[in-house]
Amino acid sequence: MAGKDHYYNKAKQEGYRSRAAYKLKQLDQLEDVIDRGDTVVDLGAAPGGWLEVAAEEVGPEGNVIGVDFQRIKEFDDHDNVETLRGDMTEEKTRDRVIDAAGGPVDVVISDMAPNMSGEYSLDQARSLHLARQAFETAIELLDNDGDFVVKVFEGPDVDDFRADVEEEFQYVRATSPKASRDESSEVYFIGKGRLTASVRPGDELEVEIEAVGNEGDGMASVDGYRLFVPDTVEGETVTVRVGDVKPNFGFAQRIDRD
Repeated sequence: MAGKDHYYNKAKQEGYRSRAAYKLKQLDQLEDVIDRGDTVVDLGAAPGGWLEVAAEEVGPEGNVIGVDFQRIKEFDDHDNVETLRGDMTEEKTRDRVIDAAGGPVDVVISDMAPNMSGEYSLDQARSLHLARQAFETAIELLDNDGDFVVKVFEGPDVDDFRADVEEEFQYVRATSPKASRDESSEVYFIGKGRLTASVRPGDELEVEIEAVGNEGDGMASVDGYRLFVPDTVEGETVTVRVGDVKPNFGFAQRIDRD
């Protein structure tokens, strides 16, 4: 093992298929991404280090689905892992993942990286494309309040990508785990709490106050999503600006008196 780094050696000693297993461990410890009993989809899963960690975290009552265009060797010690072979840039592969999940999932994780050309600008652009593919798949698959982890190389348009992710989750954290190599330019975005609400922060709407809650705030409904609006009374129609948005309810301020 001469010349190999700490996490490579650690993976060999502890029986993980790759040093990348410790990246997911550290990301999970940081933001509690994977819980017992979850259904997790791992995009770009070969050789399987992240699958092993996810399988341990969800336990026997959870499920893990891994997909990669490379063959993933079957697991003898994880009965809750299913693997699919395919290219995540192709729609047919994404459809297979959705079919395998059989419904909304709790977590989507992606450690996908392009085949390196040695030209950073090209590799970074390809990395961003893969990250967007993972993001689009996550939006299709994730249940309300689900979590998302994705890798991307730092560079142009990454801030725009983060802004897009932030529109779909309660909050987004960018981090580089200790297990990333010192020379690496990779960064991981952790999206917490998938938002499936029909409104977004900053939306301006006209709503009818249908009732007043115990705390005195008016309550309105937007496509079945409840908004709490202070300083209103039942029966009023008011113009509001949406503020904080939670998975099942949100808060807004009336702006027709500004």
